[in-house]
Amino acid sequence: MFEQLQPIKADAILSLSVEFRADTNPNKVDLGVGVYKTEEGHTPVLAAVKQAEAFLLQNQASKTYLAPTGNAGFNDRMLSLVFGDDHIVMQNKRARAVQAPGGTGALSLGARLIARCTPGATVWVSNPTWANHIPLLQGAGLNLKEYTYYDGQAKAIDFAGMMNDLNNVKAGDVVLIHGCCHNPCGADLSLEQWQKLTDLINDKGATPFVDLAYQGFGSGLEEDVQGLRYMAANVKELLVAASCSKNFGLYRERVGATMVVSATEQSASNAVDNLGVVARAIWSMPPDHGAAVVDTILSSQELTTLWHQELKEMCDRINGLRTVVASSMKDAGIAQSFDFMTGEKGMFSFLGISPEQVATLKRDYSIYMVSSSRINVAGLNSNNLPYFVESMKAILG
Repeated sequence: MFEQLQPIKADAILSLSVEFRADTNPNKVDLGVGVYKTEEGHTPVLAAVKQAEAFLLQNQASKTYLAPTGNAGFNDRMLSLVFGDDHIVMQNKRARAVQAPGGTGALSLGARLIARCTPGATVWVSNPTWANHIPLLQGAGLNLKEYTYYDGQAKAIDFAGMMNDLNNVKAGDVVLIHGCCHNPCGADLSLEQWQKLTDLINDKGATPFVDLAYQGFGSGLEEDVQGLRYMAANVKELLVAASCSKNFGLYRERVGATMVVSATEQSASNAVDNLGVVARAIWSMPPDHGAAVVDTILSSQELTTLWHQELKEMCDRINGLRTVVASSMKDAGIAQSFDFMTGEKGMFSFLGISPEQVATLKRDYSIYMVSSSRINVAGLNSNNLPYFVESMKAILG
């Protein structure tokens, strides 16, 4: 049986990490891996998380299984975090959540629910999008189409092109939307654009599926979901895949939630029952620890306040870096402008350089990024930024 298997091409980002670790250049810079890093280059455990873990260590009375739908307190508090308790879908009890192993698990669960409702449904994804969206959705038996999103020349969203492509959406299709901090380009829809997109989706009879991996990393917890909340209030049905990897720093704990908004309270309950059946067939019961940590933080005013402070520090650091990078490039005499970075959100941005220039940066300067020139801005700091700018000047002139 296994003799029939063929070698698999290495994941571009994961293979970059392997190359980076093997590089002996003391000046090497890793801008590929998508995790938050501090000024010291670390990805820390948040203080709020450590305090929640200490509480659980002393107070958790059992390690028995959760239900297939997961930690009920976590699910309820994640709904409140994403939609807000006063939102109409919460007031009308039309929103439900199911715990999943990370944002990827949440996406997978949502994709399989779509396939359960409409086998072979078409999902429209942005060009560009997170690379794992493609195999994940196809693995659920769904068909994919792309819609225009980012104009590499203008270094901005091509909203006219996006709407033109989505004008071809059919009734029953699904439109996958990055909730905030678009990965890989960092260019986010404005509230007005969310409103126009909502109108189009309603006109076409499509269903939006929002990937919310970075709430709080763009402009703030509330600001980052204004578009999503508007859409949820104005469509009959909606799916959300939320992740706690970035905003709680719980990467390896794999904590996420699949959320469904239905037309009625009963259909929302039916959807959750079906999500539970799908989850049972894949991983049976979800892992407990990360969800228990999030539940503990969000159920404590003291820990929530601490978490808000830590999250704001991460957000402010990223936004501040964007400004510093753009100004440093200009101060170094680089003719190409990087001012576009200051209007983007989240950790990621395209530098707008060629694959050949990316290869030169890796070969000659030990600066690592994927060939598209997407970088993790959080990988820069006061120590490596001058070297990065100097290296960029060498290849750009």
